[in-house]
Amino acid sequence: MLNRSDNYGSQTSLLLKIGTIILAAGDASRMGGNIKQLLVYKGQTLVRRTVETAIALQSGPVVVVLGANRDQIATELSTLPVTLVDNAAWPTGQASSLKTGLAALYITHKDIDAVLVLHIDQPMVSLGLLLHMREVWQDEGKGIVACRYDTQLSVPALFDRKYIDELLQQKDDKGVKWVIGRHRADCTEVPFQAGAVDLDSPRDIELCRQAYLAASSGELLSDE
Repeated sequence: MLNRSDNYGSQTSLLLKIGTIILAAGDASRMGGNIKQLLVYKGQTLVRRTVETAIALQSGPVVVVLGANRDQIATELSTLPVTLVDNAAWPTGQASSLKTGLAALYITHKDIDAVLVLHIDQPMVSLGLLLHMREVWQDEGKGIVACRYDTQLSVPALFDRKYIDELLQQKDDKGVKWVIGRHRADCTEVPFQAGAVDLDSPRDIELCRQAYLAASSGELLSDE
């Protein structure tokens, strides 16, 4: 088994370059008119919270793929050191956004060692989780690290650069889960039950609000 720490020594996390793609192009049609990316959780919009977490990883460039409500979301991220790319084909499915992000990342950073894929509707994703995933990828030597929650094995997911071509070949709604499923033998699972908190509908928002209120008496999830 390849141990990447053996190849790079004790400063592995500093030497490995991981590009992050954040998929934020959807129109959240089930959200009743709310812009999901701009919902506020713990004082931050979902999109800004995800982007700042990715930046804090300090492993490489961060690309955010935009589509629906592009101008409002771009304004929210205007002060952050990230690359914003537009996906005009976002209604065709998630694969188009994934390919748009990969193309933007790889054109300018051909030296990346891996790609991290994030969604903006998983508010429980933390820097600690991403650091752990990076450590697992370095230590286990497998090509994919994916998060396990409920019956899913999905994002956040980290892919070795050898999977970039295959990720670029995905179509319609086929995306990272399909690639993970094809290569289970080369995938390390990271338990992340909080990943099941996935905000796709008003009911999801209410469930998240209830869970948060049960844990503390702080802020509610709301529209900004």
